[in-house]
Amino acid sequence: MITPQEIKNKTERKYISFLQSLVENKPFEKLVIRGDKSYTKSSLQEFEKEIQQIVSQSKEKKGFGYTLEFQKVKTKSLGVQDLPTSIFFDTEKDFLKFLGKEKEVELFKINVEKIINAFPELKEWIFKNPMKVIANQTEWKSILKVCEYFKQNPKPNLYVRELPIKVHTKFVERNKTVIRELIDLLISEHINIEEKEFEKRFNLKFAEPQIRFKFLDKEISQNFFSGIDDIAIPVSQFEKLNLPVRKVLVVENKTTLYTTLTLPTMDKTIAIFGSGYSVYNLKNVHWFDNLELLYWGDIDVQGFEILSQFRGYFPQTKSVLMDKQTFDKFFEEDKGTSTNISTKLNLTNEEQQLYDILKTNNWRLEQEKIPFDYVNEFFLKMKMSQHF
Repeated sequence: MITPQEIKNKTERKYISFLQSLVENKPFEKLVIRGDKSYTKSSLQEFEKEIQQIVSQSKEKKGFGYTLEFQKVKTKSLGVQDLPTSIFFDTEKDFLKFLGKEKEVELFKINVEKIINAFPELKEWIFKNPMKVIANQTEWKSILKVCEYFKQNPKPNLYVRELPIKVHTKFVERNKTVIRELIDLLISEHINIEEKEFEKRFNLKFAEPQIRFKFLDKEISQNFFSGIDDIAIPVSQFEKLNLPVRKVLVVENKTTLYTTLTLPTMDKTIAIFGSGYSVYNLKNVHWFDNLELLYWGDIDVQGFEILSQFRGYFPQTKSVLMDKQTFDKFFEEDKGTSTNISTKLNLTNEEQQLYDILKTNNWRLEQEKIPFDYVNEFFLKMKMSQHF
């Protein structure tokens, strides 16, 4: 026989459809809970215990909640007994008080009215997302202020915290998820639909990632930057640089960037701090297209995955100091970080073989652990062989 907890679980599953009926202004209809007509056949005592349990939580006993209808049924094992043939909620009050949702629904109704009065076009969104209305139940006054601003100013060209909206300065940042859904609907013709970042999508200013780079050719740093050789500028400015550079060395770690100045002089060359997967920020640097590009990362699975990522932007990229000889010479039994990537990577045969070894054993050799003299000798030989 159905238990009070099972009745509660089934009732809770009807809550969302109830909320949707409120959005559509439908009157409450008798809400039936399907029960289990089986019962314990072992003894009359067990049967009566089951009946007592469900009656104890019913409207008859508590003054609210579900109503039970009984019917006399002749059973094979226990003779003629009163069995519950129907479980239902007569009124909205019974339903909500049983679930403990009276105050929540009262506020839901107020917020639904508030949202639809401000933006009738959001009614369908409310119908599809009643629990999101509830999840943000204390914030709707401010959320609607933000929506109203974007409706009137679809291309603000301001930073989020500059927006002249009478809400907390961090409010938009803290509530981006729901605000994004609403603004997508309200100003669909003005959004940058291909952009996923909030600021880019809704025509806001944003703090750009910066590209940090070092000149390994003193003449270029002197002629263009008054001798300054360590620079960080926003991505959009880096994309517009016009320098007499022929080679670019991208290094994964910041410490390695510092050591690049100890390398043999490299004509018309710059070194860039790739910052791991942040090499993504370089994907639109089109002046790289015809340059010689070198990538130097950790000898671990992530290092090769980042190399593959960067090579996806610039196919001419070659790896340096990421070979098995270097790994075997300096590996110190360090463990790496496992990977979930299973797609084919953009690696050479030799790189792929080493990647497979690293992945299987979860090994790592960080580039900082390769001695300076070995690194310098490597680049000196490269320069002497006219590859640099």
